[in-house]
Amino acid sequence: MKFTKSIKNLEKSAIELTVTVEKDEVADIYNKTLAKYVKNAQIPGFRKGHVPANVLERKYGDSIKAEAIESLIDLSFSEIVKEDKDNYPLPYSQPSMEKMPELDVTKDLTYTVKYDVFPKVEVKNFSGINVKEPQVTITDDDVAEELKAMQERNAMVIDKKDEIVEKDNVVTIDYVELDESKNEIESTKRQDFVFTVGSGENLYKVDDDILGMKKDESKEITKTFDKNYEDSDLAGKTVTLKVTVKAVKIRDIPALDDDFAQDCNEKYKTLQDMKDDIKNNMETAKNRRIREIKNNSLLEQLVEKNQFEIPDSMLQTELDGRWKMMAQQFQTTPEQLEKMITASGQTKETMLNEWTGNSEKMLKSRIIVDSLIRSKNISVTTEEIEAEFEKIAKEGGMTVEEVKKHYEDPRSKEYLIDETKENKLYDEIYKEVKVSKGDKMSFKELFSNI
Repeated sequence: MKFTKSIKNLEKSAIELTVTVEKDEVADIYNKTLAKYVKNAQIPGFRKGHVPANVLERKYGDSIKAEAIESLIDLSFSEIVKEDKDNYPLPYSQPSMEKMPELDVTKDLTYTVKYDVFPKVEVKNFSGINVKEPQVTITDDDVAEELKAMQERNAMVIDKKDEIVEKDNVVTIDYVELDESKNEIESTKRQDFVFTVGSGENLYKVDDDILGMKKDESKEITKTFDKNYEDSDLAGKTVTLKVTVKAVKIRDIPALDDDFAQDCNEKYKTLQDMKDDIKNNMETAKNRRIREIKNNSLLEQLVEKNQFEIPDSMLQTELDGRWKMMAQQFQTTPEQLEKMITASGQTKETMLNEWTGNSEKMLKSRIIVDSLIRSKNISVTTEEIEAEFEKIAKEGGMTVEEVKKHYEDPRSKEYLIDETKENKLYDEIYKEVKVSKGDKMSFKELFSNI
């Protein structure tokens, strides 16, 4: 198709595209559209396919012109974006046209559309960037803490012989609020509630109040709650509870020995095998977390030093995605979530505004990574992907065949390829920027802000 085009760059990575289709093309498309009407039209007094063109133009002239205009725009626009990948419309950005062009088969046809494109970012400024790497050493105490957690996860809960409530016991209680006349308030009744004494994981925080009670014993407890108490229905109130202990149990913690290690995983022969494996896993987790912290710091600084705007449609799509994800987490619909948020005294608009800053930073980081991968021609080979399979297998305690089976799905494989490209990019950038020692911290502190 013969046409000319001009592109005007607008704010926030939007463009204004003006296209002029030559009059010969206009006449050709119009005639083809008219011929289609002639072929298919059914009008009383004429055989199908033999209605004179001038009759159809009088009867359906506006429709024929509208269809011809649509064809001219679709054909020329498709050809333009196919050849010009840099100005391809974002998938969630619908091109808009303020004024529909008029068709005159004796003249050129000109139309103008506006739409968002992928931001063009040329990242060149790496000066002054200093990425600090946290200094973390995994100690025997870290391993011991993980072993203790494993013991607790594998503990058996058994009846306590003396049936007297003590800290760390697992108790089952019934409770109910009493009114001023000592009558039970039915709506507050709860039966067979189980919790660990000392955890505070109960509405009325009765942990200390039931210490020393025995199985089948009942007790009235009066509690006054601070005005800032976490439960608004109890904040600033004094209530009287009737509590009955139904069961008192203890956790039977297994001994730390070779048998325990073998019970945890058949690959362990001794307790030392398990300790070594725990430490190796912690080292892997530590290195992964430190790299994540470094990468985030690097991207934050690159975003700061290479300012650009992102399209409104891109930001809105990201915010809509976060809203839908939040709805999934609450196991509801986006519409029902909005009603829930409104009922709590907030609004969807307020929440989206609160998310905007972080969403913009995240999108800009993605765009910078994508731009650098393309500008540096980062790619991965089959051998590098094979090496990733082996690495994942080693870190996850799996076979290479099991890992490959997981990545048989094309989308999962594509994700791994993209991740490998990004890691190669970061490795290249770290050769160009300063990486210095950061603060010393414990293994637990390293993961405290996740």
